[in-house]
Amino acid sequence: MASDAKAEGGLVFHPMDQFIVEPLFGDGPVGAFTITNVTLWLFLAVLAVAGLMIVGTSRRAIIPSRSQSIAELAYGFVHKMVEDVAGKDGLKFFPYIMTLFMFIVFANFLGLIPMSFTTTSHFAVSVVLALAVFLTVTIVGFVKNGAAFLGLFWVSSAPLPLRPVLALIEVISYFVRPVSHSIRLAGNLMAGHAVLKVFAGFAAIAAVSPLSVLAITAIYGLEVLVAFIQAYVFTILTCVYLKDALHPHH
Repeated sequence: MASDAKAEGGLVFHPMDQFIVEPLFGDGPVGAFTITNVTLWLFLAVLAVAGLMIVGTSRRAIIPSRSQSIAELAYGFVHKMVEDVAGKDGLKFFPYIMTLFMFIVFANFLGLIPMSFTTTSHFAVSVVLALAVFLTVTIVGFVKNGAAFLGLFWVSSAPLPLRPVLALIEVISYFVRPVSHSIRLAGNLMAGHAVLKVFAGFAAIAAVSPLSVLAITAIYGLEVLVAFIQAYVFTILTCVYLKDALHPHH
């Protein structure tokens, strides 16, 4: 196939092939209930999160093991984030936000394993996560505040003639939240993995040198950082949206 691509003047490698959804068993079409590579890596992400938290919290030793230290560090990190951003009222939603953060972190990191699949780079996954957050905070906002939740869209501190215009802008920006929330996660991971594949492909075509290996290592290290940052950004935006639902007044 590589020789055919060269003869036709095309690329030997295709950076976007790594995002193709394929069935694990057989070569038929992908249906609603088909077990695919996405299904496999989603399951592995859930299994990894459950494994870390179960193993890390099983002994509860005074001198923690590595797994316990990681579990406690993740717990404290997310707990402080929720409390600082959403306030003490938001701590009742800590289990959901903790689960969200850990799932995205592990899904992102598992996608960095060679020959793996980055599930969070697919909009089908990131949109579901973003819509779940959007519906949760919207329902919480109306349940907790009733019609007063609509005060989120009414900027009372602005001059009266500008308030209807600002209210329209606030409504539009509110309903755009799940779009930006999902695109930010999937887009950054997709772009980063595509760039990594391009550099790795060119390094394989050209002569392998210490410089090319160093460049790929640097890009891979950047992707590790991006994998964590995108999970952090998704989670902290969830906390911000939750704060708006709990305290909607401008």
